[in-house]
Parts: sequence; C-alpha cells; structure tokens
Amino acid sequence: MGENKRTVIIVGAGVIGAAIALELQRRGRQVTLVDKAGPGEGTSFGNMASIALDFAAGSGPSTWSKIPGWLLDPEGPVWLRPSYALRMLPWFLRFVAAGRPSRLREIEDAGMSLSRHALSDFRAMLAAAGAPDLMTEEGCLSIYETEAEFAGDRAHLELMQRYGMEYKVLAGAEIRDHEPALSPSIAKAVLLPDNKSIRDPYKLVLTLMEAAKALGATFVSGAVRTVERQSDGDVAVLFENGTRLQANDVVLAAGVRTRFIASALGEPIPLETERGYHTQIMKPGIAMRYSIIWPRRAFMVTPTAGGIRVGGNVELAGLDAPPDYRRPRILVRHAQRALPGLQVEDAKDWMGHRPALPDTIPIISPSSRVPGVWYATGHGHLGLTFSATTARLMADMMTGVTPAVDMTPFRINRY
Repeated sequence: MGENKRTVIIVGAGVIGAAIALELQRRGRQVTLVDKAGPGEGTSFGNMASIALDFAAGSGPSTWSKIPGWLLDPEGPVWLRPSYALRMLPWFLRFVAAGRPSRLREIEDAGMSLSRHALSDFRAMLAAAGAPDLMTEEGCLSIYETEAEFAGDRAHLELMQRYGMEYKVLAGAEIRDHEPALSPSIAKAVLLPDNKSIRDPYKLVLTLMEAAKALGATFVSGAVRTVERQSDGDVAVLFENGTRLQANDVVLAAGVRTRFIASALGEPIPLETERGYHTQIMKPGIAMRYSIIWPRRAFMVTPTAGGIRVGGNVELAGLDAPPDYRRPRILVRHAQRALPGLQVEDAKDWMGHRPALPDTIPIISPSSRVPGVWYATGHGHLGLTFSATTARLMADMMTGVTPAVDMTPFRINRY
C-alpha cells in the first residue's frame, strides 16, 4: 500500500466510501477500498439520485402526530412489520427523544451545517473526478394536490426561510409550464432550484472509484468481520475468510452493517435500516425536466439512469426479511396520479438498506475507543447529498486540517 504514504483502508464501497477514497488519495494517502460486493452495488445503486439540500429532522411533534395513521395505512409512507416491532422499540424511543423542541433545533442546525456546503463540495468532487456532467442543473419540484396539503408543509418552508434557502411557490398553469407531465390536479408546487439530480448514481460511484484508482487507490473484494488495533499502532481489518489487511487508519463506511463492527469495538451505535424501494422504468412514455417529490405520500420521481425512477417510502423490517415488492407498486400508483401519462414498461423493482440513526444526522467521527479507527455512517436518506462534504470533512480530520464545520454534533459517542 505504498512505502512512504500513510495508509488507509476504507470498509464500504458505496458513494460515501468512494468519495472518501478519492479525497484521501488526492491528499496523499494510500487508500485501499474494501467491500464484499463491487463498488456501488449496495444501497448506493438504488438511491433516488437527488442532491436534497432542504434538510429536515425526522422526528418532532408534526411527525409524531402522523405516525399512528401511517402505521395503520397499508399504503402509507411508513410500514413496520409486526415481527420487527419489539426490535425497533429502543431505536424508536431514541427517535422520539430526538424530537424534543430544544434538541430539534440543534439537529436542524447540524444538518444544515452540512447542507450549506453540499452543492459546492459535490461540484468540486465531480470536477476532481473529471465528470462534472454527471450532475444536472435542473432543480426539484415539491408538489401538493390541495391547498390543505400545501399548508401542512408550512414548517418545511419556514425551515428553508430560516436557513436562507432559495425556493419559489408555483400555482395553476405555472406548474405545468415548468413540468408539463404533471396532472392538473396538482394545485401547488415549490421549486427548489438547488436540489440537483445525478444522471446515474451507480455510474457516479464507479467514476469516483476509477478516479481514485488513477491516483493509486486499490480495491479488495471481501466480507469484513471486524477490525483490531495492533501493538505497533496500526489497525488490522479481519475478513470472514481469515485473511487480514493492515493500515495506519481504517474508515468504517459500511452503511448499516457498520453497527456490527462498532459493537465489537465496544462502541455500539443505534444504527437501523430504513428499507427503501424503487422502480426503475426504462420506457416511461413521458419526459421529465425536474425531479418531483410528493411530501404527503413520501415518494420521489427522478429522471435518472436512462429512464425514470420512482422510489421512497420507509419499511422497518431489519436486514434479513425478504423484500415486499408490493411497496414499490404502491409508489408507482401514486406516481401515476401525479404523472397521468406515466407508463410502466421495461421496469425493475429494487430494495436497499438506508443506514438510519434516530436523530437523523450522520456519524462523521474518529472512534472514541480505538485510535486509528474512523466512522462515516448513518446518513439515512441523505447519503448521496452529504457524500462529498463527508469526504472533505473526514479527510480534514484525518490530515490535521481544521474542518469548516463544527464536528461535535456528529461524534460517535453522542448517544
């Protein structure tokens, strides 16, 4: 891994791991990226391709009031499998605690401290990878079928106002002027001009990996069992097949599976999977300029990966339960209500595991117990959005540069 450079192993080859690999390699580290699958083949493969800057904390009184209805609605945006309910209880209690008014403002401040850097960092990352065209310059439309729906999202607009985010409210024919494919039943929309989209999330990860490799990074395929501190101060990564790799530093960016390694290191983290689904439609019968999000129904539609992707929703069922592909079909029906011309031909369903923490902000932190171990996980729905910023902040900390963001809210031992 190089004789004179400080060596780093990154466990997890999704968009977070690949972004960190490129940034550290650019700063003179010798990086090895490790994953049991190929780069970008896990959760990052199926994200909704959205750079979503309008961070909103998941918990809070407005959310609590909706949860009972969501759980009772078979087509609602949140679905808890009864067999997993008891397993979810400790996480859910932390989620509720994170919604206290005083804590909520702290979480929003922390999330927005990342969001305000996300777009510029993403552009810089794509430029470094030689692929600026992977991000579109179009924005996102948040849509509302009724005035009551729009009024119900008032807190979201107030948050954007508070943090100085740009948006524009559209009504009537003005909505169709922006996105002709939308139904006339959509009464209001909010244009979010800075919420960009990625042309292909999987290609993005491959591009970042290839750019890192061009600078000397390597990729190793294998399932990681744990990591251990060595007597010489290095850290060893132990694989399920008994082999090991050793480096000066190890970054754990393996999504929800990071929790197993963290627990073995004596610093358990309340990391759960919010299972998300999408349907990738290659013959949609319509063209879209913008991505759209329907807050009330908690789904998104994005033109990406050569077609149109419909996805979102949250299923709480753990890592091992088989996918329930009724979920994405519900989302497609909702999408056809917003986009009446949407056809579903040459389509494929997919399910992935978002790594979710109960306070909805990630862990970007050195280990509190093992020198040389670092964490970058728990980004929830915003892994793509925060990937470039996470990479920059992680590289700053690891190379002795003072980060531009207060990293206290993202420490691993905050629970």
